[in-house]
Amino acid sequence: MPLVLTLKPGERVILAGAVIKNGSTVAHLQIENQVTLLRQKDILTEADATSPCKKIYLVIQLMYIGDGLTPELAQVYWDLVRDVLTAAPSTKDLISEISAYIVASNFYPALKVAKKLISYEEELIDHATKLG
Repeated sequence: MPLVLTLKPGERVILAGAVIKNGSTVAHLQIENQVTLLRQKDILTEADATSPCKKIYLVIQLMYIGDGLTPELAQVYWDLVRDVLTAAPSTKDLISEISAYIVASNFYPALKVAKKLISYEEELIDHATKLG
């Protein structure tokens, strides 16, 4: 069953590794095969990866739209995971879930859980800010 993708004016999407920017009107694309796809709202730029958990998301995003779990990305991912777990051991369950998806090369579900990790990180920071 094809996926119908509706793009807002000016919206970007990464489709099979290509960055596509819509024009000035709404566009409807019909995707008829399995490809990597990220909508603008799910794309994180390097400049926006300003926290450890956002950096984890960025690395997973690169795995998803690129060549998968390369040795270089694996090293960066596990270094970030170690740092996050050291700083916030309560992230263990989310990190474990993300890592299981990554080891199985299921990068899109890993991105979904990484979004939850970012939200949890923001909660921890808010809580610490209120206490300090």
